[in-house]
Amino acid sequence: MGERRVIGWAARDTTGLLSSYSFNLRKTGPEDVVIKVLYCGIDHTDLHQMRNEIHSTNYPLVPGHEVVGEVEELGSEVRKFRVGDKVGVGCIIGSCGKCSSCKSNNEHYCADRIFTTGGTYPDGAPTHGGFSSTMVVHQAFVVRMPNKLAPEQAAPLLCGGVTAYSPLKQFTKGYSNEDVLRVGILGLGGVGHLGVIIAKAMGHHVTVISSSSKKKEEALEHLGADSYLVSSDSAEMEAAAGSLDYILDTVPAHHNIKAYLSLLKVEGRLVIVGASPQPLQFIASDLILGKKTIGGSFIGSIEETEELLEFWAEKGLKTMIEVVKTDYVNKAFERMERNDVRYRFVLDVAGSNLH
Repeated sequence: MGERRVIGWAARDTTGLLSSYSFNLRKTGPEDVVIKVLYCGIDHTDLHQMRNEIHSTNYPLVPGHEVVGEVEELGSEVRKFRVGDKVGVGCIIGSCGKCSSCKSNNEHYCADRIFTTGGTYPDGAPTHGGFSSTMVVHQAFVVRMPNKLAPEQAAPLLCGGVTAYSPLKQFTKGYSNEDVLRVGILGLGGVGHLGVIIAKAMGHHVTVISSSSKKKEEALEHLGADSYLVSSDSAEMEAAAGSLDYILDTVPAHHNIKAYLSLLKVEGRLVIVGASPQPLQFIASDLILGKKTIGGSFIGSIEETEELLEFWAEKGLKTMIEVVKTDYVNKAFERMERNDVRYRFVLDVAGSNLH
């Protein structure tokens, strides 16, 4: 299949403002899936990329890496999908397939991974994401949607959801089903709210940690968290010292992680999944004296993404989303930056006028 002209919304410079953009999709190969985009989640990483804040951005940039769509065409060697299937695409659309990461279902850690948006194909052509009418993706990086999962509900799971799911799943290794892990979710934004829902569904005791009390009722009454901790309240922080097995740090901006290390038990772990553009700092003795560790986790594998979608559908869980059209997308990013969304925007691509 030859190249086809499609319409998307793209950022042209570091202002990050999006506008209509026409471009050619790459040619469809034998193992490719042509996807009509239905919905696409709006993620904080999109904003960082649009503004050239985390790595060198090539403009024009079409964002969007939480893509839910419908299969329109199949390459001659695709057997996993059929035309009409509902499918998803996350942050990665390519890898080398040969390294130890790829061979252990950790293709997202491959040194030659290709990002869905802002990446580069082997021939040097740029990748464009789900803020567009159509995508072409290799079948290995396309996941099937469970039938009972609404497509707009599924979109935030493809990055934000699996970003929380992967480390939360790792936390449970080495523990029996009788053990109730005490997990702190730092930050109650797009990833954080999904982390609370997933951790509760896994049977963990969940404490939401936030800088103010304004989301307390939301966390406890609507998301089902067990407790709420205001990090700016020194008395609350002191009372909670040494109470948590793990902390999932979802904050995508600069913050002081030293204060949160005190909340961990001996051998506790703080895992960072929020991509702060600025360096984070801590004092070595805060780790040494409690045998504590700071780690990182990057999204999740294709296998984990499929696991999460099935887990979500099986448990009957619900994402908290606000669906918007493309003519509102710049306003949505402004609101997201102010934390003025509960808790994730989803772009209705198929229902929008992209021109």
